[in-house]
Amino acid sequence: MTDRPRSWVLTLTCDDRPGIVAAVSGLLAERGGFILDSQQYADLDSGRFFMRVEFKAATDGFPGDTTALREAMAPVAEQFAFDWQLNDTADKPRILLAVSKGSHCLNDLLHRWKSGGLPVEIMGVVSNHPTLRRLTEWHGVPFHELPTEGGKATQEAAILDHFERTRSSYLILARYMQILSPELSHSLSGRCINIHHSFLPSFKGAKPYHRAHERGVKLIGATAHFVTDDLDEGPIIEQAVERVDHRASIDDLIRIGRDIEAQVLARAVGWVAERRVILNGRRTVVFR
Repeated sequence: MTDRPRSWVLTLTCDDRPGIVAAVSGLLAERGGFILDSQQYADLDSGRFFMRVEFKAATDGFPGDTTALREAMAPVAEQFAFDWQLNDTADKPRILLAVSKGSHCLNDLLHRWKSGGLPVEIMGVVSNHPTLRRLTEWHGVPFHELPTEGGKATQEAAILDHFERTRSSYLILARYMQILSPELSHSLSGRCINIHHSFLPSFKGAKPYHRAHERGVKLIGATAHFVTDDLDEGPIIEQAVERVDHRASIDDLIRIGRDIEAQVLARAVGWVAERRVILNGRRTVVFR
């Protein structure tokens, strides 16, 4: 198998107007770039335009480093007032994982990362319990137990310290069973992802599968979303469901639900890592 050629991803959003796609593609063609993938979306409700372009060099004259590329694109970005990012695809986002006692999401993410299926660098795992230390360290990842006994503010300050010291891009709540304070949610706005054990924000709180069983649900699912001050109400990145019927026990629902949670969170993390997710107010644009 040949190595994938070096490539970059440009993501942008701006007020919608004619000529944006032509300006971007024209600049790349003029500089000797080759577009590998391009997707765009015009939100008619907000009047905003969103775009993701992955490209590589097609000629020897193409700017060979990210800084030079940013300088080349700056005039177009200024012309259309882009809110934009340009990343080398070889630069994998750094993530910090937060867990409690449930291992299914953590184990899935660690396995995908270790086997090369998740384009991130896992900088460590923080937890309010020691339960998952052995699993984490078996994968060669640092584990930091940060109990809440010393107070929520102290514990969250420690989480933020680990996040900043490791220069992480995202905090992933992989079944972290603590509600983040408004202060921490605000500090990590757009940089914290949670997995919620429901297709939509229902059956909140403790024992959701017990309550779902009592109501005789026919669909169970999971939602990955950005964390905001409003509990489980942040912009949705990915969702999935599976049909169940009256024969499903509570244990069946828990087993099926855990599988869905792990898959949905892994997809969300993977899409964010590949710069496929752009915030759009209370929603997201996801270029798959």
